[in-house]
Amino acid sequence: MSAPPVPSLAEASAGIADGTLSPVALCEQALARIAALEPALNAFILLTADRARAAAATAEAEIKAGRSRGPLHGIPYALKDIYDVAGLPTTAHSRVLIGRNTPVADSDAAARLEAAGMVLLGKLATHEFARGGVRDDDLPFPRAKNPWNPLHFAGGSSSGSGAGVSSGMMALAMGSDTGGSIRLPAAFSGCVGLKPTYGRLSRRGVVPLSFGMDHTGPLTRTVEDCALAMQVLAGHDPEDPGSAPVPVGDYMSGLRDGVAGLRLGYARAYNIEAGVDAEALAANDAAVEVLAKLGAGIVEVAMPSLKRFEAAVWTIIHAESFAIHQQDLRQRPEAYGRTTRERIMLGAFVTGPQYVQAQRLRLSLMREVDALFGEVDAILCAPAHGAAPLAAESDDGPWRRAQPITAAFNVTGHPALCLPAGFAANGLPLSLQIVGRNFDEATVLRIGQAYEQATEWHTRRPPEAWA
Repeated sequence: MSAPPVPSLAEASAGIADGTLSPVALCEQALARIAALEPALNAFILLTADRARAAAATAEAEIKAGRSRGPLHGIPYALKDIYDVAGLPTTAHSRVLIGRNTPVADSDAAARLEAAGMVLLGKLATHEFARGGVRDDDLPFPRAKNPWNPLHFAGGSSSGSGAGVSSGMMALAMGSDTGGSIRLPAAFSGCVGLKPTYGRLSRRGVVPLSFGMDHTGPLTRTVEDCALAMQVLAGHDPEDPGSAPVPVGDYMSGLRDGVAGLRLGYARAYNIEAGVDAEALAANDAAVEVLAKLGAGIVEVAMPSLKRFEAAVWTIIHAESFAIHQQDLRQRPEAYGRTTRERIMLGAFVTGPQYVQAQRLRLSLMREVDALFGEVDAILCAPAHGAAPLAAESDDGPWRRAQPITAAFNVTGHPALCLPAGFAANGLPLSLQIVGRNFDEATVLRIGQAYEQATEWHTRRPPEAWA
């Protein structure tokens, strides 16, 4: 039997506050859980056990001395290995950066979490530069595996983050989302993932993939945990050109206000157009019924065509990712995994006029989705075509056979939350996506909290038969 999973952020915070849980004991529990599961899951690229133990001891001493830094003080977390931490290597899961990238400053996210007194456990697996696939055999680290069934895809590109949180190694892990890379690991691994509004969280100190589509955000065990994390992470950063100088709200105060009186738009036709399978569609239908019973008004809304979103997002991502990587691709292409190299090199064929037209299309799509929020408080839809596919059947070609349907909200920039919403017949998690108005993460979290508390999906844990 493995070590028990760590408690949620909220549970750990309450335990530390009332003295029934010590940061040192919590750190040791997390490290024991990692030791028990890591040979099977490969969630970590770098485990910083000595640093974590020292930070936990410091946190415990500060709290005992009455110098608590807030509700997250003394709680472990981990970072997708595209986030900089001073003195630790950032590899982005690639030979391109190994031995070449040891930053001297923390990323904004790491700095905020450290200032809150959190305890870093280490760096987590990702797809190479947040762009490659899971079937490469020419990468320096093994792929992270799905804790519900290691033969299945863990979601990408924040694969280690989803696997680590869902398996109970930590209650908070940071991910990034350029086309769905927070939300898909959350959906496939059965936890909560939030892509905040574009500009709400800083991307400083995070390895870029696409300047116009990159978002950073948390993966957590529960919606409440996500709100706690956002209270620390959100804020303007003048050193990130994409950061928005918008005041940060209180994500906790209205979290339990319920959905009575809210008007929610169900994009069921969008799910069908995207090819969402019968199990995932039924799970979304059932989730909408739960929210209706809780008092929300439900109307069906018509999203713009998926093909228009795909034309905008992939033209922009291809062009911008090639602009970032062109020098290394020309000088040392062999250092990249095949899938990453082929996918990024597609950007060499995007012309200037095509890029401009994609940006114009993006503005049009943003206006069309904004108009829907004149009628509803949030939009409900699926984040994925179904449950996690087999890793051996995942698409490793330069142009995917099926593009992530989450990418629509990278185009528009609206905040989008994924949370557990059932299980497929094979025992793998299914998920619901809740999308809100720009900078209204509070309402998105409020809806998610109401649904989560009315269901029991979030209480289930992976079976650990493989551990």
